[in-house]
Amino acid sequence: MEDLSRFIENINHKTRLSPENMGRLMSAFQVVKVKRKQLLIQPGFVAKYRIYILKGAFHSYVIDDKGNEHTIQFAVEDWWLSDYNSYIHQTPATQFVEALENSIILQIDHQTEQELKDANLELATLFRLMAEHSAAYLARRIVSNLTQSAEERYNDFVAKYPKVVQRLPQYALASYLNMTREFLSKIRNDKVRKKVN
Repeated sequence: MEDLSRFIENINHKTRLSPENMGRLMSAFQVVKVKRKQLLIQPGFVAKYRIYILKGAFHSYVIDDKGNEHTIQFAVEDWWLSDYNSYIHQTPATQFVEALENSIILQIDHQTEQELKDANLELATLFRLMAEHSAAYLARRIVSNLTQSAEERYNDFVAKYPKVVQRLPQYALASYLNMTREFLSKIRNDKVRKKVN
């Protein structure tokens, strides 16, 4: 049995559910073990699940017509993940969601989530707040890409997620920060040199 205390805290941070509704919510999720490099979502298939990470790391990405990978989001313990456009509208996904490590997730399927929202205002409010949080995150990411230099984006990411940055493959981090691997290496090497001097 997995420790779900962090999941409960995550929910309580968004809104306080009654014990009955917390029980309803928890019984709607399944625990799933995921192997490194396993794809949970891929283009052309409908994203069936909203995912909460109990343990591990994931990234979502797209591949352009030249074969270049563009990382959209990372997710580690206590984060949520899906191809939300596909999940919400139940249309074919455009993103890959891949495990970067052996992981354990909680997942809820779209139909079950809809039934919970339709039957219960408190749970509908929770899922609305989750959607607002995701929208705010994506808005911050867009503004960062439009207004910050590559080095500022890197520094900002490291400051916000110091423990996460060491777990991510360099190619995926560079892609997320909208820079080449070589430029990311240069930024990191410059920082090491500055610390030494």
